[in-house]
Amino acid sequence: MAVYKLFPSKDTALYSMFPSMNTGIDPINQVSNLNFAIDSAPTVARSIIQFDSDEIANVLETKVTGSWDAYFKSYIATAQGIVENSILEAYPLHDNWNNGTGTYLDVPITTDGASWISPAYAGGISWNIGGPTIGYTSSWNPLYSPQGGGSWYVSSSDGSVNYPIKQTFNLRSDKDLTLGVTSMVEDWYSGSLPNYGIILKWENTIEFNTNKQIQPVLQYYSIDTNTIYPPQLEIRWDDFEWNPTSSITVISQPNAFIGLAENPGVFYSGSINRFRLNCRPKYPAQVWSTSSLYTKQYYLPSGSSYYAIKDLDTDEYVIDFDSNYTQISCDYTSSYFDIYMNGLEPERYYKILVQVVASGSTTIYDDNYYFKVVNG
Repeated sequence: MAVYKLFPSKDTALYSMFPSMNTGIDPINQVSNLNFAIDSAPTVARSIIQFDSDEIANVLETKVTGSWDAYFKSYIATAQGIVENSILEAYPLHDNWNNGTGTYLDVPITTDGASWISPAYAGGISWNIGGPTIGYTSSWNPLYSPQGGGSWYVSSSDGSVNYPIKQTFNLRSDKDLTLGVTSMVEDWYSGSLPNYGIILKWENTIEFNTNKQIQPVLQYYSIDTNTIYPPQLEIRWDDFEWNPTSSITVISQPNAFIGLAENPGVFYSGSINRFRLNCRPKYPAQVWSTSSLYTKQYYLPSGSSYYAIKDLDTDEYVIDFDSNYTQISCDYTSSYFDIYMNGLEPERYYKILVQVVASGSTTIYDDNYYFKVVNG
């Protein structure tokens, strides 16, 4: 299976409290509703993120085989105020916008890009207001903010897809954001909607809420973070193949030796590598034979063997085991899987893990299969 990661071409946050402020190169994207004790006026923050249309088209046209799915992922920096079920919404943006060069609370405030009141710059055009009956809309509260905060589509142009896409957070839930945005990417790719990116916001019942018990704040790393957690668009598809020789032996026991046959150890960030696996049972059956058992090629079982990739320093999965998208294939040579290095942060080390389900047991093989991605 295959997972291809794309990183944003631009992102910024929109703050109702600072209507003309741009934060286009700030390391944080924020989605929040806050009440400040000085005047009890609620303030809202939303985030907008865009991925390049040509990069999306290149992946779908030159790399994807068969059906595919798309997921938007954003990684949490800080979270507070999530004391009850809170729904975050994602819509496709209606207006084109400028990234800008600001950071939060610059002195003086930077106003050369998208902000609460304009998709362009301070004094530029305003966000389109729209309305649900014409396919796109916007929202703000005139008691607490000027007009603005972005504008977004509520459906595809033919009405076949309705938005938003939602994720619910609560006190104990994981605060990383993972949204299935296949329909949105399909709309962009087909031309049903222009690709101006995604807007992230709390649902309307949370935004501009004056109740001091409703103050959810999620801060996510932006594309300008100096960490390994920029937002990303994952394109996942089924590239599983099972084309072995006419006569093969599949490992049917949980105890096995699995080694990487092809691992140069260092890869450029734009490369694609096929990792091949040498496999043999740890305790082979005793048989009379005129050849060594250790020269025989074994295969991992079809449909129950998977790979994963971990960042070596943080020990976090950058590609997790997935029964749909990380199955291990095989051909006449061996079992194998392909990794697209573009989605891995360069100048870091990674570790490969293999999971095999056999004879009712699930075994994860972690035998220090390391490699490094470098800029190139």
